[in-house]
Amino acid sequence: MSDPLLVRALRREQVERPPVWFMRQAGRSLPEYRALRERHAFFEVANTPELCAEVTLQPVRRHGVDAAVLFADIVTPVLGMGIDVELVEGVGPVVAEPVATAADVERLRMPDPEEVYRPVLEAIRIIRSELALDRALVGFCGGPFTVAGYLVEGKPTRDFVRVKELMYREPAVWRALMERLAEGFAAYVAAQVAAGADVIQVFDSWVGVLSVSDYEEFVAPHSARVLESVDVPTIHFGTGTAHLLGAMAAAGGDCIGLDWRLPLDEGWEVVGPEKAVQGNLDPAVLLGPWPRIEAAARDVLARADGRTGHVFNLGHGVLPETDPDALTRLVELVHE
Repeated sequence: MSDPLLVRALRREQVERPPVWFMRQAGRSLPEYRALRERHAFFEVANTPELCAEVTLQPVRRHGVDAAVLFADIVTPVLGMGIDVELVEGVGPVVAEPVATAADVERLRMPDPEEVYRPVLEAIRIIRSELALDRALVGFCGGPFTVAGYLVEGKPTRDFVRVKELMYREPAVWRALMERLAEGFAAYVAAQVAAGADVIQVFDSWVGVLSVSDYEEFVAPHSARVLESVDVPTIHFGTGTAHLLGAMAAAGGDCIGLDWRLPLDEGWEVVGPEKAVQGNLDPAVLLGPWPRIEAAARDVLARADGRTGHVFNLGHGVLPETDPDALTRLVELVHE
């Protein structure tokens, strides 16, 4: 039995067509998900294996995508490390006691993944048992920098002033925090793979706020630690990272995820031919009429030019306002 299409594409094998899946395909844009959320809170869904599996599989059934992506949150592993995080509607992750000192870092415990993340791992086992063999299951974690941003700032931010202050004023504390997060995240994704995940994606969503030199000094070694911790294909993704693509490719990942801010062929040229590339339709295009969606999708495919190693995806996550029928139609277009 051959491996799933996504796995083969990430290995840059010759495939019959580019695989397609969408970041945040599970969740907010689907009416069946919203109906479920009327009865269950977010973390109740994520921490109940049967509910998590159901939400993860909903977009596969509806859209026919080539991969399921685990329904979870990037703060899940730090909850297991003893951090109190609340998901505030309209705001995002809010940390009750932000990390600021060496003592704060020391309080981050290293849990046994099989014990602390049991609901997540059980959900993966259910999903993998119900998912067709030609479809991949994508597990994931947040990038150490992005998650550290929430822990240090206390809530989502656009400027990351506290983070940069900690990096520059207390580099030893910053390094200890990143080492602790990288160690915990590496164990977390390794447990996901052991449970049945076929691919791991590292979402370093906010790393684009850094310069190349700061990225290489303060982030790259820790992202590399997570990416090299599993023996399945890995995807390394961030937004606003046009200037960081070369450094991110050097840090690791079999595939580099591109956001929508630069043409796919230009991004691939920077990443290099030895890496697969994922992307990179602007999620907001899906809010427009079909002719515009089709033209934009065909442009992405034309820039990929049939090269091995292209995974069709968005340049970031599906927006909540997206019409599910547009996603289904887009999958059909790519499949054709």
